[in-house]
Amino acid sequence: MASHSTLLLLSSSLNPLIPKPTTTTTTRSRTRPLLIMATSGDSIPAQNKPPKLVTFIGKGGSGKTTASVLASRYYASEGLRTCLVVHSQDPTAENLMGCSFQTTPTQCGTNTNLFAVKLETTKMLLEPLDRLKKVDARLNLTQGILEKIVGEELGVLPGMDSFAPVLALQNLINLFSEQKGSSEKEYDVVVFDGMSSEETLRLIGATERARSYLKYVKDLAEKTDIGRLTSPSIIKLVYDSVRMHGRTSEGKTSSEIWTEIEGLIEKTSLWLTNPRNFGCYIVMDLTQPASVSAALRYWGCAIQAGIHVSAAFGFLPQVSPVEKEASEKFSPLPFSILPLDSSVSSFTTSAKELLKCSPKCKYSYVTFDPKEKTVTLFMPGFDKSEIKLFQYRGGLELLVEAGDQRRIIKLPGDMQGKVAGAKFVDRNIIIKLR
Repeated sequence: MASHSTLLLLSSSLNPLIPKPTTTTTTRSRTRPLLIMATSGDSIPAQNKPPKLVTFIGKGGSGKTTASVLASRYYASEGLRTCLVVHSQDPTAENLMGCSFQTTPTQCGTNTNLFAVKLETTKMLLEPLDRLKKVDARLNLTQGILEKIVGEELGVLPGMDSFAPVLALQNLINLFSEQKGSSEKEYDVVVFDGMSSEETLRLIGATERARSYLKYVKDLAEKTDIGRLTSPSIIKLVYDSVRMHGRTSEGKTSSEIWTEIEGLIEKTSLWLTNPRNFGCYIVMDLTQPASVSAALRYWGCAIQAGIHVSAAFGFLPQVSPVEKEASEKFSPLPFSILPLDSSVSSFTTSAKELLKCSPKCKYSYVTFDPKEKTVTLFMPGFDKSEIKLFQYRGGLELLVEAGDQRRIIKLPGDMQGKVAGAKFVDRNIIIKLR
């Protein structure tokens, strides 16, 4: 059984010998990570296109769906083929767009670049089941049991709603295509409006979490008697049903399939951490303090899930000191106001700039100081009592628990060691290593 260090409840008074974090740039009295912002004109040149996948997170009722509609309209107005994907029965998006959504992408209004689709899990279950039946008919693993299942009789179980968008988004953004400039590419931007911020964070952060599960499942498959007996057939059934890269398992060994799955997870993880591909935005209603507070928490949760947040947006009916206060609270995150009238013409220049999400708008939430042997983690939205630290596998890594998320921080070779202490200073955890 793996041993772990004693749980550390962070305290600003713990280990006063730990120095305060140092940064390259300080713009206000607070200490912040380095922020580099890109500037350009109002148009979107080919080399500075927005990310392929865009989503918004925040408190329910804070304007996630409104922001998704606004972003979709803006991208389409810039000549980019855009698809708004809504995973909810809430008709708000349809009312704002002025058109009825179907379960397949359909054009909205007169703009030939603007499309929308509504995901319904009950219907989306049928395609994977049909694939399973076809593969099973060829491999004869269930001896006809799968063929007897009537997909239309099956209801949606808890957890299925989280899995359903994966296949839909893959079809729209063509993530697993190995051909650059593939003719299958249909949309320049896909805007995803999920069922809730929690579900979206789980979905986007799933690849990082999947590595641990895959490791243990692979060990069970290769190192146990029942695994060696059953896993070759099961893994081929799943692989052929998903059809990664459009391939089949014919001629592949189980080891080759495992290696390909591991490579797919790695590729997806790298894809999502590239701001050219994925943009995650925080959204809030600045007239509601609870919305602003929740947005701060979701920012911290996104960091915990391994997601790079591109910017924060606030809805505000008129110019108010609240805007400046919110901007300071969310620093170093770029911040801008979104119009309440759902009109692209009301967009500010700064809002347009942030939606372009230039790859230069990136900064690190984790900094290492080998000289002082300290690790500084930026954790907005959390109180020190909500953050816990663990160490497993000796001193190779740190495990940070906060906001119902766990994050593993790999330590550089010259900094590996046990935790000597930690303290919380102005939204930062400063961890001292022995």
